[in-house]
Amino acid sequence: MKTYTLPLVAFATFCLAFPELGDHKFQAPGPFDSRSPCPGLNALANHGYLPRDGKNIDYDLINKAIQDAYGWAPGSFTTVVDMVFEFNISTTNRPNETFHLFDLARHDTIEVDGSLTRNDIYFGDDVHFDATVWAPVAKDLGLDDIHSNSLFVTPEIAAKATKNRYDLAERVNPQFNNSALRHATEYGTTALYLLTIWDGENNAAPKSWVKALLGEFLESDSTGWQSLISDRRGSHSVQRGLSEREHDKEPSGTRCHDSDLA
Repeated sequence: MKTYTLPLVAFATFCLAFPELGDHKFQAPGPFDSRSPCPGLNALANHGYLPRDGKNIDYDLINKAIQDAYGWAPGSFTTVVDMVFEFNISTTNRPNETFHLFDLARHDTIEVDGSLTRNDIYFGDDVHFDATVWAPVAKDLGLDDIHSNSLFVTPEIAAKATKNRYDLAERVNPQFNNSALRHATEYGTTALYLLTIWDGENNAAPKSWVKALLGEFLESDSTGWQSLISDRRGSHSVQRGLSEREHDKEPSGTRCHDSDLA
């Protein structure tokens, strides 16, 4: 049975420190601010964990932001930052040291076809949240049906939602890049968001947190962000899940196998 190779960053080591909210209220980006195709990074800028203009970001800024906001150990995002410089996509005046968030939108480098929340560059905009793209993904994840007996997104559900989005994008985009590397990257992002909000007690990610992390309201509404961060800080099960990741580097059931995608 084939296992899809996931980017190293998806299995980074996490720490158990949880952030204080402090003065991190939402501010919408202005017309000259820089944003990326990644909702998690955009939220860091919108809430002031990264520079609010999204520009001139370096390793130190990324390390502090992911630790303060997501409770990740410094260095967890090094692989992605390394890719910016390896692909030579930075447009700053120090292209070997810093980058703007929008630089991550360079197609077929870090950004690839089949995003769960963005449209493909073939249709003109691979940076901004697209509700039409997100709606069927959210439905496949069961985010429109959250109740006491359906509170979590399992790795199997997440993998199938990713496959459905990938297959749809491939059907409608005549220039879709379906290389094995791009395929692995898409499943890597799925593993990454699961790991970010993993509930170790339930071996799944809470639906409300998935909705907050990937849905538009996290980027545009401080209530969603503060709820996500506050819930994570107070959840012993998430702390246990993070502890498992710290020792094992990969919680059980988070790799995407062919059987998960059938």
